[in-house]
Amino acid sequence: MADRHELFMTARLSPGTPTRTLTAPPALTPHLLRGALLSPFKRPRPDAPVPPARLVLQDLRVDLAHLSGYERICGFATGSDALPVTYPHVLGFPLAMRLMASRPFPLPLLGLVHTSIEIRQRRAPAATGTYELAVYVEGLAPHRRGTEARVVTEARAGGELVWASRSTYLARHRTTGGTLPAATEPVPVPTSEPAPAPAPAPAGNPGTVARPLPARTEWRLGGDVGRRYGAVSGDRNPIHLHPFTARLFGFPRPIAHGMWTVARCLAERGPQGPVRVRADFRAPVLLPGTVTYAADGPAFELRTPGDPGRPHLTGEMRPADPDRV
Repeated sequence: MADRHELFMTARLSPGTPTRTLTAPPALTPHLLRGALLSPFKRPRPDAPVPPARLVLQDLRVDLAHLSGYERICGFATGSDALPVTYPHVLGFPLAMRLMASRPFPLPLLGLVHTSIEIRQRRAPAATGTYELAVYVEGLAPHRRGTEARVVTEARAGGELVWASRSTYLARHRTTGGTLPAATEPVPVPTSEPAPAPAPAPAGNPGTVARPLPARTEWRLGGDVGRRYGAVSGDRNPIHLHPFTARLFGFPRPIAHGMWTVARCLAERGPQGPVRVRADFRAPVLLPGTVTYAADGPAFELRTPGDPGRPHLTGEMRPADPDRV
């Protein structure tokens, strides 16, 4: 039986779900300000209704200069005929922020935490293609630290679904239960640095501790990584930009964007065609700093040098049958 991760690319919204078609990508700053102003009035709970709308942006063409800047900061080869596997997330980010900053979205944008991302790519989208993007909130789920929202982004070319992702975002609040893992990458304003989650146990051996993946290389990260990635992603969250703005929200130094860390890891793995990716954000990467990239087979992680028990990011990338992802 196919698991839930294999099914989400073919998921369907409820009949009658309204579609709002946009003529241009939403401007991020007004929506981030709106989300911040509405946050104190939100009362998150896992059974709350989610926005019924599906936002669609048609006839989108990639700005090749912008793409080149993204490739450079993330470590992808420049000038490729295909988009990096994480780039459609950047294209869809303004639509996702518009939904999550809206009044019907039940979770407060301030303090929202990006916990994981799954990507299913049927084929590598062409850099010169024309795309239709769609973003919607799939639903909410209880988490042991609060409530998570599942946000789906889809990219179509010529009517064909070629790429889709599901991101989970956590709003922390008091709760009596929940079984999902802790998470760490704050989206706009966290209050403190979360504790790292333990390394996952190998499949089929519950209760055992996973062996650390073999180290492949170390990366020395400059203090400007957050500002440079923010310029190409549009995510200019103050926790990523400067020491003084990060300290306002409980961090001693700026932290790297979670989506930059997963993109950098996937760039290290080389070209991607039909693939399935999952990444979990576990502990912030402070900037400037040094991290170890480790990998073995489909698994990869980013961790603190000399401390295999402290992963910042864990994930898998597997080749996929384009007819089944």
